[in-house]
This record gives sequence, C-alpha cells and structure tokens, in this order.
Amino acid sequence: MKNSMSESYAKAGVDITAGYKAVELMKAHIARTMTSGVCSDVGGFGGLFELDVKGMEQPVLVSGTDGVGTKLKLAFLQDKHDTVGIDCVAMCVNDVICCGAKPLFFLDYIACGKNIPERIAAIVSGVAEGCVQSGAALIGGETAEMPGFYPVDEYDLAGFAVGVVDKKKILNPKSMQVGDVVIALPSSGVHSNGFSLVRKVFGVGENDLSAPVAELGGKSVQETLLTPTKIYVKPILALLEQCTVRAISHITGGGFYENIPRSLPEGLGAKIYRKDLRILPIFDLIAKVGGIPERDMFNTFNMGVGMSVIVKKEDAEKALEILKANGEDAYICGEIIESEEGVVLV
Repeated sequence: MKNSMSESYAKAGVDITAGYKAVELMKAHIARTMTSGVCSDVGGFGGLFELDVKGMEQPVLVSGTDGVGTKLKLAFLQDKHDTVGIDCVAMCVNDVICCGAKPLFFLDYIACGKNIPERIAAIVSGVAEGCVQSGAALIGGETAEMPGFYPVDEYDLAGFAVGVVDKKKILNPKSMQVGDVVIALPSSGVHSNGFSLVRKVFGVGENDLSAPVAELGGKSVQETLLTPTKIYVKPILALLEQCTVRAISHITGGGFYENIPRSLPEGLGAKIYRKDLRILPIFDLIAKVGGIPERDMFNTFNMGVGMSVIVKKEDAEKALEILKANGEDAYICGEIIESEEGVVLV
C-alpha cells in the first residue's frame, strides 16, 4: 500500500490513504472478535471462516442482514459513533438466533461522505463490541467513501451475519399448543426501530434534547434514544441447550403485532397481558409527547420487550431460571390461545 495514492482521486473527494489509516486504527478492535474458525486477516478480498460441524448431523447455515436506520441521525447530532455498531450487529444476530442458530461471523458495510479514519474506527469499535457480545467473529467489511452522495458528516451502516444450526434443532413453531407460555426478555430501550416516528415526535435536529428529563431517571432524551440494542444471543443459546423452546420472536419494527405472529402457526395466537408488561419510561414519553394511540405504539415499538420466547407451560419456571442465571430478568407476559388475530392485547 506504500505506493498507493492518487492526487486526482483525492481532488474528486476520495482519499484512499485515509482508508488505509482507518483499517490500521480498527485492527485492534477486530482482534477482540477473533474465534477459532477465522482463517483470514483484515485486508483480503474475502473473509475466510472454517466451519466446525462436529456433533452436527445436518448443519444448516442461517443468515441475516440489517442496518441501523435513522437512529444514526442521533449519532450524528451527538458526534458519538462508538455504539451504533452494536445496534448493527444486534439487528442481525438477534434475528439469526430466532431460528436456533449460533452466530459464527459478521461483516459490516460503512458508506460515508468523507472517510475520517478516527470516526470509522469508532464505528467499527462498536461493531466489534457487538460481535464480542454475540460470540461472532468480525471477518471483513467495506468502507465506501462517496462524496456528493452522502453529506460530509454523515454515513450509513449495515451488516450481515451468518450462523449455523443442526437441522433437527431448527425451531419448529408447528409444535406449539394452546396453553404454552410467552416469556418476555426486556429491551434496553427503543433499540434500532421506529426512529422515523421518534424523530418526528421529538423534533430531532430541530429541538435541543440534551437536558435531563425526570421521567427518564435524569437522563436526556438524546442519551436515552442512543442506548444500543441489547444482544440476546448468549442467554438464548443457554436456554436452547437446556430447555425445549417452541419459538422465538425478535421484536423490531412493527412491534408486537407484526413480529410475534411471525413465529405462530396458523390457528394460534398470543394473548399478551398488558398489566404484566414492564413498559420503559421512554415509551410512555413518546406516546405522551406525540399523542400516539396505544395500538400504534405496540405496532411500532418493542415497548420494553426486545424478544419473546414461547415454551411449554410446564417448562416456564425452568426457562425463567436459565434466563435469569444468564443475566436476563425475564418474566411471563402471556399465553398461546386459539385465535386468527395473531396478537391479542388484554
């Protein structure tokens, strides 16, 4: 790379030497994520991963891809870029685990108006932290400097995760029965969904959201909104090893009404007990400031439940014990009923 530089390209707005510096700055973060399957170093044309399928009869690869969305606007405003990478990883690996798969590796894609190496490294530090939390290796990525397409101080961030599961262990919602229990795993906040509505409600970019708010425990709105998405991989893997799980739902955009039905077989619905839900203060504030009806809130946000798990009624206490032993303050929030409505909030 020592002889790689182009004055003409730089005059067009792309500094390829900045890209090299960014890679050097992010190497220490990437090193934290290395696992035994990684077969390549940073800088190659592809990320190599050796798949260990010992003990599996029919290994099946499970993939997931997503981005951070307009939550990035909060990062731009606060000039804080070291947590959105966690969101990016979380949105992918939390989906992969819903199939019962263990995440293996992750790749990221950053497109920016100007490659500022320190900022790119900060973004990747968050990606690396998300990978550490999920046990996935960060084996590659791409940083694209696109002047004239993105504003100088803005970027987009997306990612891609691959996991593996033995075919016989893929979760099968068809085994679900009336009377099964719905367990809630608390969210850390708004996570990374519904921010187009959030930004409209609070006037993000127009209003000062840095003041402490009593309803948020003294935190500001902008600080609360930037809280990274919780990653549920390790507690869910522990649960899958010790308990029979019928189905798992990652509560993302579309809230309860869209996501829980994705894991329900035809003819069955989920009755969710409104009084048992531990709704976070930020959602009460969003509803209050925006005048948003409860139905719309539950059809947009996670409302304090980042993931739901469905188990047999007789396994519920065991499941709760396993989840709590692995750091999740899980609780029962509903049950499976005969219904064509998907989710019934009572």
